[in-house]
Order: sequence, then structure tokens, then C-alpha cells
Amino acid sequence: MIISELIQRSPIRAFEQAIHGGLKPGELGVIAAPSGIGKTSVLVQIALDKLLHGKKVIHVSFTKHNDYVLVWYKDILSSFTKKRNLQNEKDVKNEIDKNRVLMKFNQEALTVDQILKSIRALIKEGGFNADALIVDGLNFSAVKESHIAAFKTFAAEMGVSIWYSCTVKGEEPFYDKRNIPLVIKDYAGSFEVITILEPKQDNITLTVSRSRDASIPENLALRLDPKTLLILEN
Repeated sequence: MIISELIQRSPIRAFEQAIHGGLKPGELGVIAAPSGIGKTSVLVQIALDKLLHGKKVIHVSFTKHNDYVLVWYKDILSSFTKKRNLQNEKDVKNEIDKNRVLMKFNQEALTVDQILKSIRALIKEGGFNADALIVDGLNFSAVKESHIAAFKTFAAEMGVSIWYSCTVKGEEPFYDKRNIPLVIKDYAGSFEVITILEPKQDNITLTVSRSRDASIPENLALRLDPKTLLILEN
């Protein structure tokens, strides 16, 4: 299989349909769930789709253990290429490695301005013209509205889209009646797309809670394989 066919058959196409074409430059999206449900896996699948299109991605990690992030990229890409018997697999992997940068930050030690300054330097001075940022492991319980506002301004300035993972924890309920995570309720309007992952008996559903102001069909929920945490093809 050639890479264009791999892209066309990717389950990300169904996800993009569910959110009316995917995130645009300057827009923010969030994937919320309890720990261990598949947030990072979905973010990596979104990032890999960008990379397979030949675009550049910056993966911003706030987790203490970052080695697993690169393992996710390696394992998910291998799953894609082996399933589809991709031609020039080695060249594709090399191109993806070249177009992806992992940046690690300590949320407690740095201000949002310091974080954005580092990312801006990579894009501007470093000439790494990213199409998207993946922000993983940010503790939203310690995030103020001004933090998200700064990232949104940055996204518009740099012409990038930004996908976040959001861990919901503590006592239930985790979401309001519209399936909006309560931990981001004070600035939920800053996100164009909000999705949640919910474990079921034999799968994990990925449900779109908000896709800008567009209506969302109730039967459009996507599913993840509970073992691989990959989005299942319809």
C-alpha cells in the first residue's frame, strides 16, 4: 500500500467527520477521560495523521515519565504500517522522526510565558514550521483561564492547532449535563472541540461533546479497542 491509501483509510477520517473537518489553525481541542483510558493514544494517532501528510508536529509533554510517549509513536505507527503493508516503510518512519519534536516541561517550575517562549523559539528561530501542537499531561486542576487564553493567542499567532489531553479525577460526576468536563468549565468556551472517552464493557467510546456551534448526531460516537487503544475502523 502507498502512503496516500494509508491516509485515506485511517480511522482519523471518521474522527474528522465527527468534528466537521478537524481543528483549524488557531483552534483548540481537548480529549478528556480518567487516567489510563486512551487520551495519549488518541493524541498520537492525530499527530501521526498530520505527520503522514508531511506536516510538522510539536508534542509538548508535562508528564514526569516521557519515554512512553515515543513508544506510543513507534508502536502505533508499526501497527498502521504492518496492517496495511506500507511501501517504503523505513523512509516513512525517518520522515516522521524528522518532522516531530518532543518538548518536555515542568508545569510547576515554569510560567506559561516561559513555555510559549521556548515553543516560539523552536518555530521561529529554529525554522520548525509546525502545523499542530499536542499538549499532553497538563494538570488542568492547576490551570487558570489566562493560561488557556495565552495558548489560544499563541495558536492564532503561529497558525497552529492545539490538541490537549485532560485527565478527569476525584469524585464523580466528571462532566456536566452537556458532557463538558467540570475541570475546564470556567473556560470551556475557549475550546472549539471537546471530546470524552468512556470505558464500556467491550470498547471505549469517543464522544464529541462540542464541535464549534455545529449539531452533533447522537449516533456518531467512535470506538477505541480497549487492548490497543486504537480508534476502530467503521
